Amino acid sequence: MTKKYLDELTYKVIGCCITVHNALGPGLLESVYHKCLLEEFKYQGIRFSSELIVPIEYRNVQLDALLRADFLVEDCLVIELKAVEAVLPIHEAQLITYLKLLDAPKGILVNFNCTNIFHNGQKTYVTEKYKYLDEK
Repeated sequence: MTKKYLDELTYKVIGCCITVHNALGPGLLESVYHKCLLEEFKYQGIRFSSELIVPIEYRNVQLDALLRADFLVEDCLVIELKAVEAVLPIHEAQLITYLKLLDAPKGILVNFNCTNIFHNGQKTYVTEKYKYLDEK
């Protein structure tokens, strides 16, 4: 995996989000966007896991805390979906925690309750792991 690969994958995933948003518009439940994005990923041939259980280990014990990431794309990109009036710091913290627990280099927080996904409906986050990936 390289930064270039991950950045291209990010671009492709955001494109899928834009396609879904253009078809449906804002104002629906997160679960509706989730189902549509699942179909768009299949259509685009993007490999993913949906509603992935995020493992939690505390004091060397695996706990079932019922945390679920919306999508893990190509085993390296975490996607967290929202359909809210405003993205709050707790939403960002949630994604950052998922990145850490899944040991993923990059994540995207997508809010479908917006007028334009590209300009004000998505934000990407990277971890230390991303910084150490090769450029090409």
